[in-house]
Amino acid sequence: MQLSTRHLLGIKDLTTDDISLILSTAAQFKEVLQRPVKKVPSLRDVTIVNLFYENSTRTKFSFELAEKRLSADTINFAASTSSAAKGETLLDTVTNILSMKVDMVVMRHSASGAPHFLSQHIPAAIINAGDGTNEHPTQALLDAFSILEKTGRLTGLKIAIIGDIMHSRVAQSNIWLLKKMGATVTVCGPPTLIPKYISEALGVQVNYNLEETLQWCDVANVLRIQLERQNQVLFSSLREYSLAYGINRRLLDSLHKEIVIMHPGPINRGVELDSDVADSKQSIILQQVENGVAVRMAVLYLLSPQTSRGA
Repeated sequence: MQLSTRHLLGIKDLTTDDISLILSTAAQFKEVLQRPVKKVPSLRDVTIVNLFYENSTRTKFSFELAEKRLSADTINFAASTSSAAKGETLLDTVTNILSMKVDMVVMRHSASGAPHFLSQHIPAAIINAGDGTNEHPTQALLDAFSILEKTGRLTGLKIAIIGDIMHSRVAQSNIWLLKKMGATVTVCGPPTLIPKYISEALGVQVNYNLEETLQWCDVANVLRIQLERQNQVLFSSLREYSLAYGINRRLLDSLHKEIVIMHPGPINRGVELDSDVADSKQSIILQQVENGVAVRMAVLYLLSPQTSRGA
């Protein structure tokens, strides 16, 4: 089987068959990662550039490791140490890189739609590693893979996405994916951090009460407060946010049921999650990091030139 698209620009563009194929392929690659020899020759002679115009730790390292495990040749680009810092345009930068015969581009950019723009101008396969506040498709895929691994299903699950929904590309990609795969989604957070259109546009429930939301859900995906993307004051203080929307051990114990705790990282400990929650047996945060490599291996493999040619 092959994906229905040449690029991974967003979950919005994927079919349910595409999502299922990526998740099943990731399961196979996770088995590979458990072996003593973790490297496979699947992308030998494929050249991939990691084009990161925004800071990243987990996503960048995860893609780099996935590429190495697949035996690809990689080039790492950081905007701060490149000609982009001298005023070179995005298209000129990528065109110059492609003249070096690059097959695939993994791209993170602060501008929403930047990967879509590139996909219309260059022949290489584009993988969106996060664009502005739009989407972060591989994070949603690894979140879904982690939920599936933990609970055995996505269909029929009740999943809460909690926190800074307004500025989160992770939230949007998760909503698209979970709804396509049959889950019910509720978003929860301060009214100033939840877009007014979200219920009608994306078909999710909205609840501003954290305790009610946790009583309802099977899985809580807790998001980071993204102060760097907020250009105005949207809540009084981190302390007050933590009191109203932070998850602590006392709150979890009061639910009288066990829910799964997730977080895409990095965690603001003591704000979104207390340490005794983030590090508890209910948390699958470290599993998300581990699964990110397998999921990104699957995406790279399925979009690679050899796979798309049926090799």
